[in-house]
Amino acid sequence: MSDAVIVGAVRTPVGRRKGGLAGVHPVDLSAHVLRALAERTGIDPATVDDVVWGCVSQIGDQAWNVARNAVLAAGWPESVPGTTLDRQCGSSQQALHFAAATVLAGQADLVVAGGVESMTRVPMGASATGGLPYGEQVRDRYRGVEGFAADQPVPFNQGVGAELIARRWRLSRTQLDEYALASHEKAAAAQDAGAFEAEITPVPLADGGKLTADEGIRRDTSLAKLAELATPFRADGVVTAGSASQISDGAAALAVTTSEWARRHGLRPLARIHTAVVAADDPVVMLTAPIPATAKALRRAGLGIEEIGVYEVNEAFAPVPLAWLAETEADPERLNPRGGAIALGHPLGGSGARIMTTMLQHMRDNDIRYGLQTMCEGGGMANATIVELL
Repeated sequence: MSDAVIVGAVRTPVGRRKGGLAGVHPVDLSAHVLRALAERTGIDPATVDDVVWGCVSQIGDQAWNVARNAVLAAGWPESVPGTTLDRQCGSSQQALHFAAATVLAGQADLVVAGGVESMTRVPMGASATGGLPYGEQVRDRYRGVEGFAADQPVPFNQGVGAELIARRWRLSRTQLDEYALASHEKAAAAQDAGAFEAEITPVPLADGGKLTADEGIRRDTSLAKLAELATPFRADGVVTAGSASQISDGAAALAVTTSEWARRHGLRPLARIHTAVVAADDPVVMLTAPIPATAKALRRAGLGIEEIGVYEVNEAFAPVPLAWLAETEADPERLNPRGGAIALGHPLGGSGARIMTTMLQHMRDNDIRYGLQTMCEGGGMANATIVELL
């Protein structure tokens, strides 16, 4: 029986907006992780059947198919194709799903999946400038929902969605701030222990230096400092910049093949892609789909939540993982054990692959059999992936 396995995973450090990676073009950032993936695994780039790359804001520096341009920038053979996809924040997690499906179908032997986002160089939302991406019918369908006046524009806003989740699950400002602080504390502890070093490829910079570590971790934050932040989405709200993911730059890549192909080419599988699903939910609240996606993945896998040793639920906003915990009754000690996007950052199109890379390393370090990753996505969608350590 054919399977899909991950034989390599690598990521850049995640840079703050206008931080260490601001001067690195997203094509070059992508090329860097492609080269690092080949070097670390010993894969011959000429054997790669396709590169599937996630990127959300495909305009400006990220236009014209980042994946193909990254292949060329990496110095890989011109025979290696590439395609770029957008499933919003889950783009590179979807790239992994497509890669797994392709090798399982026998249409390819080796596919590289990953993604990139330079939110410094291409601001979030830039690709929608001057347009009406929802269309007239969608706009009309969602007028007046969730307490918005019927004459207001479509309230598709993730921050507003986070506030609606906090209200629905009765999450207080203190709970959100405490969660955010814990994310920074866990990420700092992991960084101090060297837990990220094996998964990161340092990025050379124009000044001759290198960015070697994630820049977003705030070691000096506190509940008192978080309590001082404004609530930008609702005057009476509870969500702040401190309980939201950081705007970031970064890239990550994973190599996907079958166990048989890996064996014949001397590659050691890290994990098997056990189950891969996508789900959708309310597009206005927008961020709740990880809950049905998790249920769908567990059902297809034939596993219970208690059998999963680590959960990575993207911290787009603190209400997202907290609502997920409430609905799944998962063990909070297993959730985002090395911190999440609140502390590490969220380079949109690259986050799915970054999170998977981090989760795989945590599973290897702690001999965890099953891990589950899920993340909310624009439009009210979510991918969920269960991997099994090999």
